[in-house]
Amino acid sequence: MSLDRLWTPWRLAYVSGGEKSEACVFCAALDSEDAAPLIVFRGTACFVILNLFPYNNAHLMVVPKRHVASLADTTPEERGELVDLAAVAETAILEAYAPHGMNMGINLGKPAGAGIPGHLHLHVVPRWNGDTNFMTVVGQTRVLPEELPVTAQKLRPIFQRLRR
Repeated sequence: MSLDRLWTPWRLAYVSGGEKSEACVFCAALDSEDAAPLIVFRGTACFVILNLFPYNNAHLMVVPKRHVASLADTTPEERGELVDLAAVAETAILEAYAPHGMNMGINLGKPAGAGIPGHLHLHVVPRWNGDTNFMTVVGQTRVLPEELPVTAQKLRPIFQRLRR
């Protein structure tokens, strides 16, 4: 019997902590050509981006363009578009992936689980029955069958159609 290996070299930067930058990853993504493939939709006050280290395929984040740390500090326009784009994300993910459920949430501050506590973002995570298995629970590893550029390619046209 041979040992099967699951290679996920793209996760090394996340697992090892990688090189920490003082720059905000969301602000940098808005200004970077390298991050452009991860951005699924750009609205007026917010944008939708794929999570670089997703919990599941099509794990999106809705992010205000302005660097703001809390929901209480957003403008009415930002809050409105944040919720509106979360609803569009829900519809797009349902259409493209047909998940059995979805988690949506905002973590405010490190103690609450925010990986980027200085820039508010809302997670939209599709869920399927049985998507938490031994790999996640025991191995602390997610198995994702689709690469991020393929996910972005599926979701972009749906966002464009829904936001017309």
